[in-house]
Amino acid sequence: MSGLFISFEGIDGAGKSTHIEALAQAFRAQGRTVLLTREPGGTPLAEVLRTLVLNEPMDAMTEALLVFAARRDHLQQMIEPALGRGEVVLCDRFTDATFAYQGGGRGFDLNVLSTLEQWVQALDSSPEGRIRQPDLTLWFDLDPALAAERLAGARVPDKFESQPVEFFSRVAKAYGQRMDEQPARFARIEAAQSREAVGQAVMLAVQHKGYLA
Repeated sequence: MSGLFISFEGIDGAGKSTHIEALAQAFRAQGRTVLLTREPGGTPLAEVLRTLVLNEPMDAMTEALLVFAARRDHLQQMIEPALGRGEVVLCDRFTDATFAYQGGGRGFDLNVLSTLEQWVQALDSSPEGRIRQPDLTLWFDLDPALAAERLAGARVPDKFESQPVEFFSRVAKAYGQRMDEQPARFARIEAAQSREAVGQAVMLAVQHKGYLA
């Protein structure tokens, strides 16, 4: 079987992480090997960079450079080898999050992010210009005010989770712009529904693509 790459995206509190394991179990039930991973992170080096990005004060360019450095190591060490073995890769966030958080939230230059995306995600064995993107991106769309209510008191917030609602409004808008630019790759999940309804929507989106029977 060919490898399959699915990313889960959405603002903090949207509930996306809850549904990753359920989808993994559905793929395993059909005999697929599944890699569960996350960004920033996924490798020892990338996890160190994640800790810095989530907790240390820095400007938007430094954040973006560290996130893409982590992504490069993640791709080289984990994602590409797994796809080459025909596995299913389920990733809690990928590059769309960088465009949403550093681009939309922080207001960093989208053209610079696009350049970094081309450099870091280039497919060496493919025609010039092709980059690694998820086969399917599940975007958990949720009103930022409701997301803030869900997060309140849940845990000690990192520096992104502690941002005001206005920040997440910009992040959510940026996610919508990414979907508008690449609609074939995205499936929008209405995340304000019950957990059961959201889980069903996730499965239907994956089945619609023909990835699950």
